[in-house]
Amino acid sequence: MTRYIDVNDLCYLVSQKSLSTCITEMAEYIRADYLRWQDFEKCARLANHSLDGVIELMPVSDASLYAFKYVNGHPKNTLAGMLTVMAFGALGDVDTGKPVLLAEMTLTTAIRTAATSALVARYLARDNSRSMALIGNGSQSEFQALAFHAMLGINEIRLFDIDAKATAKLAANLKAFPAIKVILAGSVAEAVKGADIVTTVTADKAYATILTDDMIEPGMHLNAVGGDCPGKTELDRRIVERARVIVEYEPQSRIEGEIQHMPDNSPVTELWQVINGQQPGRENAHQVTLFDSVGFAIEDYSALRYVLDVAKALDVGSDLELVPDLADPKDLFARLAQQPRVQQKKRA
Repeated sequence: MTRYIDVNDLCYLVSQKSLSTCITEMAEYIRADYLRWQDFEKCARLANHSLDGVIELMPVSDASLYAFKYVNGHPKNTLAGMLTVMAFGALGDVDTGKPVLLAEMTLTTAIRTAATSALVARYLARDNSRSMALIGNGSQSEFQALAFHAMLGINEIRLFDIDAKATAKLAANLKAFPAIKVILAGSVAEAVKGADIVTTVTADKAYATILTDDMIEPGMHLNAVGGDCPGKTELDRRIVERARVIVEYEPQSRIEGEIQHMPDNSPVTELWQVINGQQPGRENAHQVTLFDSVGFAIEDYSALRYVLDVAKALDVGSDLELVPDLADPKDLFARLAQQPRVQQKKRA
């Protein structure tokens, strides 16, 4: 049988642990897996692009588990009342190929993206960072706000989005966390001015300039989350040129990240090198640091591993006969003759 975790199961899991705990614990799973970077068979994600969006598969494996995620990105979906990003994923046993977990990954991806952002900021942001500008107040924004509050002690967050309703939604949701001071900014520049950390998480599939070079002050840490496919960026190129750039997996980031419009030899450092101490994160208090985040499959592997461990501990989810369970593994045909456990309702 395969453990199955749907949206309701994931919500129950988070309710039992608390979102802040899930973010913090998942970040440790991600850190642990980046520390064993060489154990993984890696590739850039496989993307099928359309006019208004993209559908991607994100595979990775080590000697024990194979993981993949199906995920889309369709910014116009909100106009039809649908999520911009939807996802599901699976874990398989490498020795046998048997699927051991099938899970929702829309909520899980939001948690793992925020957990990764805050984890990286521990290495790149100044130790005394307490304020963050959050540009783009859509579905990912609450998760980013809570991750930085829980993991870095950020207690002041300045909000801006060209969609005022999105900002109002975020501000209303953050009222449940009174330790966070929320400031509504009238522009990107107003939100960014004096901030220790700047997070951009916008959705448009376009070469955008959300941050201009004149907005960036010495010592800032930039967490660029929104740019995650070819033709989709958020930062003025001059910012990328002068920042210390950290990426997850360079071959993928060259295609999808802020560095897609930089020369192929522009300097970058991969995240695993920082986490294992091979390369420094922030080098001095005045340096501008940039996490050019596009999302990488190892983070999904870590997230699925975490969800499976917690689901087992809390007895969350259900068993699913995703592949046939046979008395004779050479007689697949016989499975069709067995009485179905659930019969489909006849269509009218």
